[in-house]
Amino acid sequence: MKLITNYKYWILNFIGWVFFAFFVLTIDKISYAENMETTRLYYLISEGFLCGFLGFILSFVILFYFEKYFNVGDFTKKDVIKLIVVFIAVQVVYHILLWPILNIPTNYFFGRSIGVSFYMKLTNVPHFATYFIVWMFVILSIKIYHHINTIKLRQAELQTSLKESQLNTLKGQINPHFMFNSLNNIRGLMLEDVGKARNMLTSLSETLRYSLTKNDATSIALEDELEMVENYVAISKIQFEDRLHFETHIDEASLTKLIPPMIIQMLVENAIKHGISNLKSGGKVTLTTKVNEDFLEIEVINSGRIEYNQNGTQLGLKNIEKRLELLYVNRATFNLNEVDNQVIATIKIPVI
Repeated sequence: MKLITNYKYWILNFIGWVFFAFFVLTIDKISYAENMETTRLYYLISEGFLCGFLGFILSFVILFYFEKYFNVGDFTKKDVIKLIVVFIAVQVVYHILLWPILNIPTNYFFGRSIGVSFYMKLTNVPHFATYFIVWMFVILSIKIYHHINTIKLRQAELQTSLKESQLNTLKGQINPHFMFNSLNNIRGLMLEDVGKARNMLTSLSETLRYSLTKNDATSIALEDELEMVENYVAISKIQFEDRLHFETHIDEASLTKLIPPMIIQMLVENAIKHGISNLKSGGKVTLTTKVNEDFLEIEVINSGRIEYNQNGTQLGLKNIEKRLELLYVNRATFNLNEVDNQVIATIKIPVI
């Protein structure tokens, strides 16, 4: 933020200098005077205006140094010393110019110059220096405030960029993970049933095409995700046949709610891969969605037990947890529990 090129700053700066000079100089002298002559009053008014106006003009010098050479966010001891030197130089110029300028109204109103001794001029140095100290305090406050806001904005941009990068990385893990499992299933079917393998390849291509078109999206409608899930289950049923039973209970109010893409598919995939595939007689996977107050609840229940394999990466579950954390911070939850030989995975995300 460059104040030196901001016309609003110059207007407020001018008003501030003149008002401050009137307040600490003119009004102060008027307040303790009795039966003040009109000529004296006019002189004090002109004196306050000229002192403020001169300060306004010379503040340009300090501001120029501030914005050209002084970095509020990264300054050294040498920079501070230079600032002090500039400040002192401005004070010297101010007092050199001030008294000849004040002779103009004294000659006009009193017909003569008012002699001021060198000692009296020195005693006024702290008084007029106060003007510039107050002004510098205001300018530094503005600069520091703007610097802090800039840092906050940059941090927010960096966090957003980091989140986008992490999400892209996570979404990049989804397709290879899903495709790897599907291709393994197709490889197992090639020698057993070519027809089923061909059908599985067709379903896989449809599924991958869907996932690729939605890969750039941060969120999609739940009904679109269900189409993906149906295709995945169709692929899985070719391998598991009657061992896999899939059931859905979908709340119509949830169909238009937005969710992260592929997140339900990963829950169902995890239920089939780590639940149904470990049961000789197979089992059932139930998908339920419902809207509860301000949250969308997604629940996937599968027959089986939670088994923690030390050699497994548990990529799917970690992926879900990380994506929910990045997208919703602490507003979304993911829980995985085992109840009566059933594994219950539950996701709750805020309704947008």
